Order: sequence, then structure tokens, then C-alpha cells
Amino acid sequence: METGELLRKLPKAEIHIHLEGAILPGTALELAKKNGVALPDCEKIEDLYSYANLMEFLAVYGAISDSIVTVDDFRRIAYEMLDSAARNGCRYMEFFISPHAHKDVPFARQFEGIRKGMADAETDFGIVSRIIPGMNRELGPAAGEEYLDEILANRGDDLIGLGLDYNEAPFPPEPFADVFARAAKNGLRLTAHAGESGPAEFIAGSLDALKVERIDHGYNIVNDQALIARCRDEGIAFTCCPSTTKYTTSWRDLAAPDHPIRRMKEAGLAVTINSDDPPMFTTDLGLEFELAHKDLGFSLPDLKTAIVTSLEASWLDESTKRQWVGEWTKEIDAALATHSA
Repeated sequence: METGELLRKLPKAEIHIHLEGAILPGTALELAKKNGVALPDCEKIEDLYSYANLMEFLAVYGAISDSIVTVDDFRRIAYEMLDSAARNGCRYMEFFISPHAHKDVPFARQFEGIRKGMADAETDFGIVSRIIPGMNRELGPAAGEEYLDEILANRGDDLIGLGLDYNEAPFPPEPFADVFARAAKNGLRLTAHAGESGPAEFIAGSLDALKVERIDHGYNIVNDQALIARCRDEGIAFTCCPSTTKYTTSWRDLAAPDHPIRRMKEAGLAVTINSDDPPMFTTDLGLEFELAHKDLGFSLPDLKTAIVTSLEASWLDESTKRQWVGEWTKEIDAALATHSA
């Protein structure tokens, strides 16, 4: 078996992927036409997902989100995301959603469709999934409080956490401390996009002010050795996404010795591998593991560690987590032993 095929088949947990960023280009075009939404001009559908930086990406992300309107639209995109992930070895997923990005679509309608897609995918593919609403930091903390009200009104056992995302650099985490504290009091787990386009200080701010349990991206931590030591000592997990760095950061060469994901792994941080917005960055979860292996210097044992770290950093109940860690470890060890024989 080729290494790429092996990596694709290994059991995995994905804890950093955005529902709206996982929409296939053909699906986006079809739903936009059905719902009368104008998408950015492009000569061929593959060119729809073309951008030079984070702001251009977010513009496309917003246009795509506008095209998702009905219960069945949301069911379809959730089902297709989970189908793709399952075909790449993913057995458990915690995915971000952006309900506020779907203008004039009631949250209840969105959740109804998403939950139908989750249930259908679990039946058809065996993949278990959970929801993490992402808060748009650009809208400010007052809007965040209203957003949390809507999230809690649509809460279910499958809605397990709260994230902070969108354009990071001009919007530090500290103003969101109160809303995150209220989310925690209501039993939600906490994470935040930090240190992607923003400085290392935003990582520290997310830990100190928001009390998050893990950091999404976090690449600029390489500029702060004291923070690296702190996060290593505290076991803070980082949900890294290799392909994304080629579009939204200054590190465009995955094979470069100074690439932050490589340096984070070498520094002993708890690094996980994820796909973020897979079709929008021309990737999938299996390919992200291949890139980590071929370009970022992750050995096969390193990738096993990343998979186990994803499970350990997940918000599964502890009993299931421990059971799956044991079962997946045995399965991965057997696969790697066969591959090296």
C-alpha cells in the first residue's frame, strides 16, 4: 500500500473544519442558481475558490453562505462534508458553523437541516459529529451576546462548544471575555482562532481572557518562546491546517524549514492536523496528512501522535475518548507495522 493510501485510511478525528468552507464548488453553484444568488464571476467552477489572502477568502465564504437557504440546503452541505471526511478516514468530527453568515435565514431552520445531514451521515457512513458555532469577531461583543442567545436557544446534546473566528488581526480576543464566560457557565467548551493573521499576543489573550481550552491555527506562537513553553507545559492543543497557511499567512512554502507547523511540532507542542475549508483550499483530510508527512517533516509515528492528540483534545465524553484512543492506537500500530514490513 502506498503511503498516501495508508494515511487516507487511518482512523482520524477532525476538530477544525468549517461547514460553509466545506461546500463543494459544484454544490455552491447549483444552490446559488436555485436560490437566485450571484456568485463571483469565474470562467470555470474551479476558479470560484480563488483568493490571495484571508480577506479575499472571507468574501467568497460570505457569498457562498448566502446561497444556502432551505432546510434541505443545510442538510445537503452537512451530509456532503461528512461523506468526504468519512472517505478520508474521519470517524469523529467537531465542525464549526457560521449561522450569522446566512442572512435572514432563521437559526432554527439552519440547525434543523444541519442535524438532518449529521444523522443521515452517521447512518450511512458511521461518522459521529458535533457542532461548534463560530462567533464572528468582526461584529463585536454586543452582537456576540445576541449570537450566544440564539445558540443557546437552539442548543442540543450535539452542540458542544463555542469558537471565535473571521478576520483576526484587527480584533483582539479580550473584548469577548464576558460572552465567553457566559458560554462556559452554560456548559459550552471554548476555543478560538488565534495567531493565524494576528500576533502571538492574541493566543495568550485567548487563553487568559477567554479561558479557551485549545487554539485554532496558532502559527504566530513561533515568535514567542515563553508562550511556546507555557502552552507545552499546559498541554494546549493547536488545530493546525497545512494547506490554509498557503493562502492566509506569510508562510506559503510548506517544505520551508521555518514553516510554523514544523516548528510547533519540533517544539513539542500538541499539534493536530485538520482540513479547515477543504474544497476552498483544494484539499481534503487525507491530503493534509500527506502534506504533513511529505512537506512538514512529520514521520508516520508523528502522525499517529497527531491523531491521538486530536482525540484527546476533542470534547467527547471521557469514557468514549479513552475507548477510542485504545482502539485506534491498536489499529494504527497494526497498519503502520504492515506498511513497514
